[in-house]
Amino acid sequence: MEREKLKELLVDHKRRFLSQGDFIRREVQEEIEHYISQREIIVITGVRRSGKSTLMRLVCNDILTKMNVPETNILYANFEDERFVSFTVNDFEPLYESFLELENPKGRKYLFLDEIQNIGGWERWLNRLYELEDVKVFVTGSNATMLSSEISTALTGRNRQVVTWPFCFKEFLVLKGFEVQPRDIYEKEKKVALKRLFEEFIVLGGFPEVLKMGDVTLLAQYFQDILYRDVIVRYGIKNVKGIKELTLYLAAHPATVQSYKNMSTIIGVQSVNTAKSYAEALNSVYLFFFTDLFDYSVKRQIYNPSKVYGIDVAMMDAVSFKFSRNLGRLLENIVFLELKRRKKEIYYWRSPKGREVDFITRKGARIQEAIQVCLSLADEATKQRELLGIMEAKQVLKPRHLMIITRDEEEPLGHGYDGVTFTPLWRWLVEEES
Repeated sequence: MEREKLKELLVDHKRRFLSQGDFIRREVQEEIEHYISQREIIVITGVRRSGKSTLMRLVCNDILTKMNVPETNILYANFEDERFVSFTVNDFEPLYESFLELENPKGRKYLFLDEIQNIGGWERWLNRLYELEDVKVFVTGSNATMLSSEISTALTGRNRQVVTWPFCFKEFLVLKGFEVQPRDIYEKEKKVALKRLFEEFIVLGGFPEVLKMGDVTLLAQYFQDILYRDVIVRYGIKNVKGIKELTLYLAAHPATVQSYKNMSTIIGVQSVNTAKSYAEALNSVYLFFFTDLFDYSVKRQIYNPSKVYGIDVAMMDAVSFKFSRNLGRLLENIVFLELKRRKKEIYYWRSPKGREVDFITRKGARIQEAIQVCLSLADEATKQRELLGIMEAKQVLKPRHLMIITRDEEEPLGHGYDGVTFTPLWRWLVEEES
């Protein structure tokens, strides 16, 4: 690309980037702040529209205000701009040189490169720049392949990887002007407010712009954008009808066990390898996630079907075709997403007697948690199913913590279930992790 065109884009992008308004602080910022003064490249991934660009703006603001870095030391470029359509890896060096000519920065330069995965070979240029220049680089992308082994190898020892998610419930509360304090869960009026806001959170989900506008109709368009731009186009999928039907089916059946055989039937193909490749693509763009059955035998773990969850319960609700909502499944999906945010190693489990436990989390060789999620324990059959499953997990897996999470129940029911914590989901989401 011509240098004058590159300079024009740099000036325009930086003006827009620095002129953005106030934003809610994201919890992931604390993680990034540990590395701002270090040289490692910060690689930020996450689903499209989850606020990656906004997160970079928040980080940039901290650099400008807390570290007294001048604006001349900031470079910002968004490679989703159609004016970058002819940009290739060979244009990175002219882009950087154009920045130097425009700004004449002194000292460390801070580069914010948005949706950089659109430019093939970006990691090789960045690796060389890292070696030659005093730069701190932040890059974003909507694809988990940015964290692939090839890129990690190219940037060995030089990158920190961060995932940004749609708003969690605590961030949602801050957006609503409710900064929860530990004692709030015990005060009647605060509890009522928390419960009301949690019901709103289930309906609206966590995508920032949806929350800002209060418009859930945006979610269907987000879903289509992710599916077509990040999956179908990027992975060159020819069977558009098949993968669309698969995603709509998965959206209507969150928190259910799905085999590749079943998915291949939905797609309309015989090959389970095709279904597996589609599932991997959906996982790579953070649209759906597939958790394995926990088993000490890796072989049995691999050959058992996975449990599927969506990136946002409101989005799944907005695009799925069904006659009624399965609120219990949506609650389980919310728990899954929170466990992912907490960087848990997540599985589901089936006991020798065939009873299922929704979540098993592990740290190293030790089982940390066994968690059941259900709408309510008021029904006797449901109560027995959930309790017997978790007590079998206690005997077989010996987890450190046992928990049953419901919509709004917190008192133990009956005797003989020592060690099981009962908690409503809204409370679990705002309490500090144990």
